[in-house]
Amino acid sequence: MATPPSSSENKSSKPLKQIPGSYGLPFFGPISDRHDYFYHQGQHNFFTTRIKQHNSTVIRTNMPPGPFISFNSKVIALLDAASFPILFDNSKVQKLNVLDGTFMPSTNFTGGYRVCAYLDTTEPNHSVLKRFFMNILVSKKDTFIPLFRNTLSESFRELEDQLYGKNGEAKFNDVFGGGAFNFMFRLLCENKDPLKTKLGCEGPGLFDKWLLFQLAPLATLGFHKIFNYIEDFVIRTVPFPFWFAKSGYKKLYEVFLEEAKTLLDEAEKQGIERNEACHNLVFMAGFNAYGGLKNQFPIIIKWVGLGGENLHRDLADEVRTVVKEEGGVTLNALNKMTLVKSIIYEAMRIEPTVPYQYAKAREDLVVQSHDASFEIKKGEMIFGYQPFATKDPRIFEDPEVFVARRFVGDGEKLLKYVVWCNGPETEEPSPENKQCPGKNLVVLLCRLFLVEFFLRYDTFEFEYKTIVLGPSITIKSLTKASTY
Repeated sequence: MATPPSSSENKSSKPLKQIPGSYGLPFFGPISDRHDYFYHQGQHNFFTTRIKQHNSTVIRTNMPPGPFISFNSKVIALLDAASFPILFDNSKVQKLNVLDGTFMPSTNFTGGYRVCAYLDTTEPNHSVLKRFFMNILVSKKDTFIPLFRNTLSESFRELEDQLYGKNGEAKFNDVFGGGAFNFMFRLLCENKDPLKTKLGCEGPGLFDKWLLFQLAPLATLGFHKIFNYIEDFVIRTVPFPFWFAKSGYKKLYEVFLEEAKTLLDEAEKQGIERNEACHNLVFMAGFNAYGGLKNQFPIIIKWVGLGGENLHRDLADEVRTVVKEEGGVTLNALNKMTLVKSIIYEAMRIEPTVPYQYAKAREDLVVQSHDASFEIKKGEMIFGYQPFATKDPRIFEDPEVFVARRFVGDGEKLLKYVVWCNGPETEEPSPENKQCPGKNLVVLLCRLFLVEFFLRYDTFEFEYKTIVLGPSITIKSLTKASTY
């Protein structure tokens, strides 16, 4: 374990320096940085090049999408684990309309409302809406494990049907993306099967389209070089209008309005207008829950797959032994599986599903890297690139290596540097902070996914390729469990 910075260090122990870096010429600087970021250097090299150039992990740069979607691309980038936590200090930074960075999609995508994710903690509606979300999760806690196990059973059957069908392979992302949607819909809508609503089998696709037209300016499809500038012009000149997603979103909204009546009744009791509550519920279900889990499960299976048969054997042994001792898959059983827990945290560390964090300085403040202090003025945009914080070599040994047992035993002390949920893993969400209200549920579902997988299978073979939002997984073979 690397040695974390001493908590006794204070501002006077680190020299105060000017933040290095440049924004370039107006208009041309942001476009140049955007092309470097997407096409010439790529995300990782974009930052490593600038760290080496300025000999600093706190720098000034521009972030996409730039002109004409964003009219101010200037950020102060925090690229280590020491400076990154300032983004979670709500007394010093604000999160007003910064969920997607230097631009905000039209509120038409959310029924004309600024939903909770775009609100700052000082806005009264933030605590009201977040408390509503947290109360939902508390009321549903006894259904998490049985409901998700049932959903997983359906997904594994579908996976095997594909694998043993005519193509001899299975599209993991499609299967478990659908499973994630099915689980969240049933959880929020009184266990209603989405296939028996007006959505039919369209739910995941409608959410995908809705997300695409909001987030397209932040991504690249990886076309051949000759098409890069065409892509850049098409998706980053003007925002996509809501019209492209309007009919699909209307269908999603109407189904949630009809099927989530119990939750919406409760929202009205808490003083939240029914339509506003429903638009927030759709956003939470689609953007936060479905969008997050759809990308998280492929990341887990990718890194576990790369770990090889020895890791698979160790996982199967732990899972089956504990389940047998506990008499089933229970919360107590899950809490005893130290290897499973560590692997989930390690996957979240090495490849966070959402690599960006944004905030604006609420006041003049000082941020510290490992080696220096830097002044940030009130109103300046602060950007954190999470993979550089969670793979900081000053904190983690072999940070680029997937270490399955990294968070076992004394390694648990490093969990405060795992920040996938808009806050340290060691802290809890509350109505007064911006930490993901479903933080603990996501970890539980990821652990449960891994447990159910290795109750069924000894090992597997797969292929993956990197796409817009993480790995695309193709399962090539499954070896069914021999001992359970």
